[in-house]
Amino acid sequence: MAGECKMDSIRITPIEFDMFRKLIYKHTGISLSEAKKQLVQSRLQKRLAYHKLHSFQEYYDLLLREEENGEEFILFTNSITTNKTDFFRESHHFQMVSQRIIPEIVERVQTGKAPPKIRVWHAGCSTGEEPYTLAITLADALQRRGNWDIRQLASDIDTQVLWHAEQGVYTKERTESIPRHLLKKYFLHGKGEQAEMVRVREELRTWITFSQINLLDPQWPFRSNMQFDMIFCRNVVIYFDKPTQRKLLSRFEKHLRPGGYLFLGHSESLLGANTSFEPCCQTVYRIPEEIKTMRRAA
Repeated sequence: MAGECKMDSIRITPIEFDMFRKLIYKHTGISLSEAKKQLVQSRLQKRLAYHKLHSFQEYYDLLLREEENGEEFILFTNSITTNKTDFFRESHHFQMVSQRIIPEIVERVQTGKAPPKIRVWHAGCSTGEEPYTLAITLADALQRRGNWDIRQLASDIDTQVLWHAEQGVYTKERTESIPRHLLKKYFLHGKGEQAEMVRVREELRTWITFSQINLLDPQWPFRSNMQFDMIFCRNVVIYFDKPTQRKLLSRFEKHLRPGGYLFLGHSESLLGANTSFEPCCQTVYRIPEEIKTMRRAA
């Protein structure tokens, strides 16, 4: 019909792309290169279609009329953020947890240096495969070692992936990277119409609290003196520019206990970050035990 405009025919102009790029940087710290122009266009076309808008400028104006915690702004953020993850992705990280980190923690408990508890933050958990993989790793490594108080905070800025993660339900195709004996032990298998679905067992799901957290927020929703044994922030900081990366890593440093570990993604590093972290193995870094004395002195 005359006058109608197909949404997928609307093209984002260089000026409009630059406006959205600045807006997403201000809100999330994500730095979008020129190469992401097509991605932004294709993802936001759905929002234009929903609101029956005829230009990206109109959608930008709509966002400016709304608070940053408003529903449309949240959907805008969800559209732009990238979420790709798998169970046991970068498997050497979980091997290190079971073979090195857990024995270290057990020794601290056995020698009376710490209570039997583990605290972990997954900063950028996407649809939940990472925190559930770690829960499986911890459960398997700590079996028959007494009662442990395990708490995992799993956060993301994207509310849609958090909802999916909290359900703990996945297609069998998504679980192909999980060893068969662990899949049988830690997942419930659907029947009938749900035969192609599995769900993480409740005893593991109770360890994990899912929460929306913007890593740029000046105050994160936990105690200022909270310290974790491990922080996973894999394939997240790569989307930030160098100044934002340095600020974020400095904050992570303060929330890791002496001897705690930071896990980054395969293409990320701390080169030039000027932190106290010591490299352990591929994209795993550790806060030295001596930092405890240094923090007290400060």
